[in-house]
Amino acid sequence: MKAKNFFLVLLLYLVVTISFAQEKTKKKLREAGKIEKQNQTEILVNSKEFFFVVRNAAPQGFRNIDLTSNFNYIQFQPNFIKSEMPFFGTAYSDVAYRGDGGLNFEGKPQEYTFKKEKKAYQIKAKVKGQYDVYTMYLSVFFDGSASLSINSNNRSTISYNGEISPIEKKEIK
Repeated sequence: MKAKNFFLVLLLYLVVTISFAQEKTKKKLREAGKIEKQNQTEILVNSKEFFFVVRNAAPQGFRNIDLTSNFNYIQFQPNFIKSEMPFFGTAYSDVAYRGDGGLNFEGKPQEYTFKKEKKAYQIKAKVKGQYDVYTMYLSVFFDGSASLSINSNNRSTISYNGEISPIEKKEIK
């Protein structure tokens, strides 16, 4: 009888020990994944070459607009910035008559600054497009998510939420 009780207690001890060990590994795996994502984000931001891919837009005076079904982006590089973004909001001047509904521009940045703060990287870029000057304020959080605000002379300010991703290099055959 004593042997039976001993094995029962031993079995119970093993079950409890194994369950706690698994719980710790799940937590450690989550932490490792979080640290890996932070390292990837830091590498991307320090390279100064990445895409900002939009999930939703928040125009002034309007509700948020989901943009996950379209591939809208801004390509950031030290010598070149290209934007293929939709615009929702108020347009001033002759913007409405040009037929260009979005924030579609490209050019060499006149200003391109990076700053690491406590919770995010702060990036400021200024690009002169064909018809307007665009000032972009991008906050890249350590988990890879990002928030972008674009100011322009001929349109109201608009904000976007999304994430950054690497620019895929195409091989020439």
